[in-house]
Amino acid sequence: MPGGTRTLLITGCSSGIGLAAARTMQARGWKVLATCRKAADCERLREEGLISFRLDYEDRESIREGFERALEEGDGRIDALFNNGAYGIPGFVEDLPGDALRAIFEANFFGWHELTRLVLPVMSTQGAGRIVQNSSILGFAAMKYRGAYNSTKFAVEGYSDTLRLELAGSGIEVILIEPGPIDTKIRENSYGPFKRWIDWRNSRNKPFYEEKMIPRLEAERVDSPFELQPDAVVKKLIHALESPRPHPRYYVTVPTHAFGILKRLLPTRTLDWIARKAVP
Repeated sequence: MPGGTRTLLITGCSSGIGLAAARTMQARGWKVLATCRKAADCERLREEGLISFRLDYEDRESIREGFERALEEGDGRIDALFNNGAYGIPGFVEDLPGDALRAIFEANFFGWHELTRLVLPVMSTQGAGRIVQNSSILGFAAMKYRGAYNSTKFAVEGYSDTLRLELAGSGIEVILIEPGPIDTKIRENSYGPFKRWIDWRNSRNKPFYEEKMIPRLEAERVDSPFELQPDAVVKKLIHALESPRPHPRYYVTVPTHAFGILKRLLPTRTLDWIARKAVP
């Protein structure tokens, strides 16, 4: 990337990984454009000195307006895009209505595509750029009760791998970050979609929802083995954005590294057995 101030557009900055990334990258000298889905969150970020405006993946007009604002703030440049905003709909696959999947794909995949398509011509004209996708261990290793989220992240992985091949030699790098358990609000933010979409009272899986899933979703905190703080992801983001030769993918947390190795070495049925034991 050229010298001088570099512009970084980040989505999903209201909390967690997005917020940590915005604060850290601004401290490192980047011109950070920290977007959020809700206007109130943008106002809070502006109060702490970040450039923040609304960008909602589920609202095409918002994506277009956010992109145009980013170009304006960056004086016509967007050096890097960090697609980060996403949520989950916990539940058994058989209990997921089709409209629930359509909704989550809009936020976790199609919105990313819309924004990426807008940014790519800008980066192409510049002759350089970085598109960093915040995927997940669940983008290559499925876990029970996370079918909606698994599906969107598997889609992001295939999409990003294809885009990387198509952009080879263009100066635009496409990079995946694949975190495992990170201390964010994703569980808290998934409870609303669960209540909206999962008719658990009329499900044959009602006992599981009642005894296991809902108490977990309502808990103030759930201890998760190997869980790291958002800064662990930001550390990889720094390398992805600033290294002359970034890696195509970055694993974050012990489970991601472990399942990455096991997926290459073990037969599917053995890996399924491990995944079932990992999530009772």
